[in-house]
Parts: sequence; C-alpha cells; structure tokens
Amino acid sequence: PSRKVNEIDNRGSSFYLALYWAQALAAQTRDPEMQARFAPVAEALAANETKIVEEILAAQGGPQDVGGYYLPDDAMVKQAMRPSPTFNAIIDGMA
Repeated sequence: PSRKVNEIDNRGSSFYLALYWAQALAAQTRDPEMQARFAPVAEALAANETKIVEEILAAQGGPQDVGGYYLPDDAMVKQAMRPSPTFNAIIDGMA
C-alpha cells in the first residue's frame, strides 16, 4: 500500500486480496461447492475492478473523521474503510 494520494492504500489492498482469493477459490477443483460459491464473486470483482478502484481512490485526500483516535465510532470507521459501494455490495451479497 502507498501512503501517497491517488495510489492504492490499505483499502485497495483489501480489494485485491479479496479478488485474488475469490479467483483462486473459483479456480480450484478440490471443493466443487466452494468453487460454485466463489465463481460469481470472482467474476463480479474482476468485471468491476476499474470502478471499485476509482471509488476507493476517490475517497482519498481529505480528512477522515472516525469519531476519535482511541475509541473510534464503528459506523464512522466502516464508512471510512469501506468507501466503495460496488465492492461492498459484492462482499455483502455473499452473506
């Protein structure tokens, strides 16, 4: 992850980790049930990669209020750390 604005940070790294894991689980043949569960996730993440990265990069550059340093507000942290509605919808759709 980069510490510079408009470069991939921890949030972007989380996206790529999810993408690569989903692709690996969709490609494996040892567990067909897991393969079937992750194939559409891998496809959706790959198809939306550009959009997701743009949404993540757009959240950079400004101050992030998380409600405190030592005891941050969970909802504010979630909003700051999950800035891509597209990525969130794909991940939340797995539940």
